[in-house]
Amino acid sequence: MHCRSFPPIASPGSWVLILGTMPGKVSLREQQYYAHPQNLFWRITAEILGFDATSAYPLRVSSLKDHGVALWDVLQSCTRESSLDADIVAHTIVPNDFGHFFTACPDIRRVCFNGAKAATLYARHVKPFLQDAPTVEYVQLPSTSPANAAIPRADKLRAWSVIKHSA
Repeated sequence: MHCRSFPPIASPGSWVLILGTMPGKVSLREQQYYAHPQNLFWRITAEILGFDATSAYPLRVSSLKDHGVALWDVLQSCTRESSLDADIVAHTIVPNDFGHFFTACPDIRRVCFNGAKAATLYARHVKPFLQDAPTVEYVQLPSTSPANAAIPRADKLRAWSVIKHSA
């Protein structure tokens, strides 16, 4: 199945960017980031940032923006038969345009990867090609995917606390 990611969720004042790899099948069907009911993304970010994880999708998105959090995926498109990152067909990978993104959001100071595959793909397909990239801190976080159930929720919550602005 050929997959295309969503536009970024961001505002000009965003200071942290959370990157997934590519939305899963449920997210693509629902046209919402992290729509799989077992994915912990919205529950974890809501607990850290202080919003209601059960609120309507537009309100959750607005809450991220209000806290300076941007959300996107490393890949613009790829072929993948399942929702698993391991099933991405390497020669079909097209990364998103991060040069344009960082120009539109110049205050990004931290890039957080939702899982190892997002970090690996960014390092391979994006970072070497960025011209005049901003100085940012890169943080690989444990995946919120239900496929990453071996890591306890409390450990994920602790790691993900880096998305909260400490100014």
